[in-house]
Amino acid sequence: MDRLFAPWRIEWVERESGGDGCPFCTLPADDADRENRIVARSDRCFVLLNNYPYNPGHVMVIPYRHTGEYTDLTDADLFDHARLKQRTFEALRTALGPDAFNAGLNLGGPAGGSIEDHVHTHVVPRWSGDTNFMPVIGDTKVLVEALEDTYDRLHDAFAGQEGATVEGDDAAVRIRFD
Repeated sequence: MDRLFAPWRIEWVERESGGDGCPFCTLPADDADRENRIVARSDRCFVLLNNYPYNPGHVMVIPYRHTGEYTDLTDADLFDHARLKQRTFEALRTALGPDAFNAGLNLGGPAGGSIEDHVHTHVVPRWSGDTNFMPVIGDTKVLVEALEDTYDRLHDAFAGQEGATVEGDDAAVRIRFD
């Protein structure tokens, strides 16, 4: 596969929270939502912009509970996770206007899960004709928008939802379910 030079990515590689431990546990524990690309939070889950997106707006909805087993999630975890996915689809529609979505779990290494010990659901916006010759023939993925710009668009879309709050300039949008 060809590689595209992306020097702006070094900030992510060298960040302090990238040390030992599960990134899906350490990132939300930091007080750096914007830097860590956490777009939204609910009581039991959070939405994280994927650092290696398949398409603009590729996010993951992740329970705070550290487990690689979907069946370990409680009813409360599952309900919160499902509701936050609904809000995520809504935010992505508002921010990016996709034609469709792929959403799914990679449970275990052989299923493609690069972080197999912490359940997470990928949500990937799709547009008609968004697959072109570059990944198919050129074995190269082209990102059409900087992650920071996508973050801003999604953050604004989540913030515009009913009952959403933002508690600081660099804080994720807080989503509460009644």
